Amino acid sequence: MVSKEDVRHIAELCKLKFSEGELDGFTDKFSQVLGYVDKLKEVDTEGVEPTYFVNEKVKPLREDIVEEGLSREKTLKNAPEEQYGYFKLLRVVD
Repeated sequence: MVSKEDVRHIAELCKLKFSEGELDGFTDKFSQVLGYVDKLKEVDTEGVEPTYFVNEKVKPLREDIVEEGLSREKTLKNAPEEQYGYFKLLRVVD
């Protein structure tokens, strides 16, 4: 069983904040997920070859060809804002 403190700790590591009601819900759901994972331990995998790819289709790789890129003017033409010849972005970190 997962405790509320475990969920609080994981949420803090993930920079998430939950209300008490949400914390109760996530604690229950997290315990259920771990219960499903425990059930996988019961499966007999003796003699089963590990699977690295579920899909047997091979994805063909294209040849890497160097091509001429867009000019700075064409690239910035549709930008909402530009500054000093670059894209101007909103600040995302305080």
